[in-house]
Amino acid sequence: MLYKSTRDSALRLTAAEAIASGISREGGLLVPESLPKVDVADFLGKPYTERAKTVLRRFLTDFSEEEIDGCVRAAYTGGRFEGDAPAPVRVLGGHTALLELWHGPTCAFKDMALQLLPHLMTASLRKAAQGETAVILTATSGDTGKAALEGFRDVPDTKIVVFYPENGVSAMQKRQMTTQEGENVCVCAIEGNFDDAQTGVKRIFGDDAVRAALSENGMRFSSANSINWGRLLPQIVYYFSAYADLVDAGKIRLGEPVNFAVPTGNFGNILAGWYAKQMGLPVGKLLCASNKNKVLTDFIRTGVYDRRREFFTTSSPSMDILVSSNLERLLYHLCGEDSEKISAWMKDLNESGMYRVDGDTLAAVQEMFWADFCDEAETA
Repeated sequence: MLYKSTRDSALRLTAAEAIASGISREGGLLVPESLPKVDVADFLGKPYTERAKTVLRRFLTDFSEEEIDGCVRAAYTGGRFEGDAPAPVRVLGGHTALLELWHGPTCAFKDMALQLLPHLMTASLRKAAQGETAVILTATSGDTGKAALEGFRDVPDTKIVVFYPENGVSAMQKRQMTTQEGENVCVCAIEGNFDDAQTGVKRIFGDDAVRAALSENGMRFSSANSINWGRLLPQIVYYFSAYADLVDAGKIRLGEPVNFAVPTGNFGNILAGWYAKQMGLPVGKLLCASNKNKVLTDFIRTGVYDRRREFFTTSSPSMDILVSSNLERLLYHLCGEDSEKISAWMKDLNESGMYRVDGDTLAAVQEMFWADFCDEAETA
């Protein structure tokens, strides 16, 4: 399995190179060249670790079975998650169930990926980085930051710098980040919002002079945001796991489709559900749930992505985002993997603050996704 860039379809990287790099040199996001099919029956009656390995081995073909097993066990066993059950499903009654993603060490759903990514990263560095140290730059609206800091704390051959908006994270998350232990961690508050932090990180990634200076000192950039395929890949697992748990519990029949309603900011979590569907998971619709910053709701309804709007600081700060980076991956897949078209749309977004997709791409989005939002009163 090789990986290409949303802005350069000719590029080919191994999984280790993709994870070690985090983002493509020209600013595109790395995606698998094909999406493997899996048999949902293979997930039934299995612990979460086995379900994770079933997904990961399809994408990490340059990793040995022993390497994948070691990474998964290090992430999801040994008491890091309550009862070694990372993602339990609770049936609320009727046709509604809740996938609980807060049982990790920082209480954030990002733990599901960020307990695994450091182990994938170190294995990737051994394969692809020739002894270099990974300098991991991460922008956060709260939950990614603490989960990444905790996950990479004192991991060999890594340094991590987290940027967060001074007034754009919860008090608990700020306390978690600013009291983080570890010899290789750094936390920086910025003036602005999450989009400012994310834009700044992307600009640093694209700075040839900075990259050259790092290389001269035996270092390279990578990312713990979901722009890194190694952050997004583990999130595919819990969609299959949730479905298998419902079948195991007799709540649905194998093959019966289910809908997933996903609180959505940077579009990584819900995109993992889309990848799961392409791999064979019986998904009906993916419901994109936004807060008052409803840029995704408007896009899915109209095909116009427009960040030129008021930014709201809400009671759900992890979703206070106006530039949803992972949407680029979805659009790449749905527009026929036309990297020139994606580059043009992203250029428009960067220069004018908006872009409009073509009718065929919008129809493909709406076939799979439905969107709505909650204002602050509804959230409360």
